[in-house]
Amino acid sequence: MDITAVKRSYKRYAPVYDTTFRWLLGQQGRRRAAEIANQRPGRVLELGVGTGLTFPFYRDDHDVSGVDISPEMLKKAEQRVSSRNLKFVRELRVMDIEALDYPDETFDTIVAAYVMSVVPDIAKALKEIERVTRPGGQVIFVNHFRDTDNGARAKVEQTMSRFAAQLGWHPDFDLDHMLAHTNLEMTGREDNLPPLGLFTLLRLKKRD
Repeated sequence: MDITAVKRSYKRYAPVYDTTFRWLLGQQGRRRAAEIANQRPGRVLELGVGTGLTFPFYRDDHDVSGVDISPEMLKKAEQRVSSRNLKFVRELRVMDIEALDYPDETFDTIVAAYVMSVVPDIAKALKEIERVTRPGGQVIFVNHFRDTDNGARAKVEQTMSRFAAQLGWHPDFDLDHMLAHTNLEMTGREDNLPPLGLFTLLRLKKRD
């Protein structure tokens, strides 16, 4: 799945994303990610910010930037920021996670909710995430990872993976594969997040 397929998928999703994906993905993962981000000061970068569904959960004295590959999704995010007067959102920019247009060590916290299984080149994305995170900074992932027990869910994931290009994400995204491409240190993990216990939150740290 290449970046063109991702853009095409999210252009299609943008008009219905809030109503459809808020229900499909639930909000607990976004809420929990923001709660963790709120525990420390500094600049926050949200990757794959989409329509800005996480914004209501951030502290209003925070400093948040958001990027997304889809202009259509970002337009929805801009409307949310404007309608709710979310002054803590510093900027929203169209940007590829694999080539972040920020200097080294810019952010204290990175949030990536329901994003990593969309990224075409996970190694490039993780390298960029590490680069823009300050030493001692934290990275928070919320994602669905494939079932490693090879049960009924694994079979469904394998079947759905054939349609990854059409879906715009990888249903069989592998956690170990992701972690093998980063030097970030795991500091926490929360499994079985709603809906249906399908999602996991990971907390990682960039070494000082």
